[in-house]
Amino acid sequence: MAKVKYYYDTDTLSYREIAVKKSDYYKKTVFGIFAVLLIAFFGFIGFSQFLMSPNERAQKRELDNLKLHFELLNKRIDESSSILSELQERDNSIYRVYFEANPIPDEQRKAGFGGVNRYKYLEGFDNSSMIERATKELDVLSKQLVVQSKSLDEIVALAKNKEELLASIPAIQPVANKDLKRMASGYGYRIHPIYKTRKFHWGMDFSAPKGTPVYATGNGTIEKVKRSRRGYGNQVKINHGFGYVTFYAHLQKYTVRKNQKVKRGDLIGYVGTSGTSTAPHLHYEVIKGKRKLNPVYFYFSDLTPEEYDRMLEMASQENQSLD
Repeated sequence: MAKVKYYYDTDTLSYREIAVKKSDYYKKTVFGIFAVLLIAFFGFIGFSQFLMSPNERAQKRELDNLKLHFELLNKRIDESSSILSELQERDNSIYRVYFEANPIPDEQRKAGFGGVNRYKYLEGFDNSSMIERATKELDVLSKQLVVQSKSLDEIVALAKNKEELLASIPAIQPVANKDLKRMASGYGYRIHPIYKTRKFHWGMDFSAPKGTPVYATGNGTIEKVKRSRRGYGNQVKINHGFGYVTFYAHLQKYTVRKNQKVKRGDLIGYVGTSGTSTAPHLHYEVIKGKRKLNPVYFYFSDLTPEEYDRMLEMASQENQSLD
């Protein structure tokens, strides 16, 4: 039986019964039900934790631990990607520039994976998005590392060849400076000494006494030797590798044979006037690929700046060649 509550009425000097409103009654009822449900909910959670078997608790701890490891793994992947990006930038801007190799475009470095969804097997799990993201980033990082590794292998090979390249490029005058009377004719249009017509001169003529030593201007292999009384006369051609070839003509005689290895500064012959020549001199050419280049740009190892400036000035004069 519900308790009845009273209050003292001062006007009538008597106790009166407190009337309970229906709205208050409903409010109390709803509040009570809500409180019971809330207590039951939290009680159920605590009770369910309490009711977990040892195996379930171990699995939950393992799952929480795996989530933590995945978060740490994603951070390490991001850090590794940042380091790789810096290495790629140095590779393109420094290493490959120094060794005259073409930069690797971003499209090749960071190309994606085409075709079907390769991560479909990871879908449908509680933590699929987390696992898929980590797997995808690892795949991208792995592919970029392969590209970078191949690039560094190429750089190592270029570095090994660099020393050989520097020794092979023609870099000295074919006739010692002390033995030169003058640089008789340079590269460009000159007056032909016999036909008296303006003709392109593909090399440089060094005027020197007959019998003056002629030297190989870079390491290489003798590609051709020829004796002739016409044209360029007695001649030697050296293949320096890396696309470079040098040609020496109008020799009195040569001292090398075909396929012989020579080094920069080795004696290969003597200045003469063989073939179509009007005076003792050496005709010298530098070829790269199939192009004949101006030899004046290849004397950077045996001339002072003043001597080089003087040679440039003489080479630019449009005079008469000696062949």
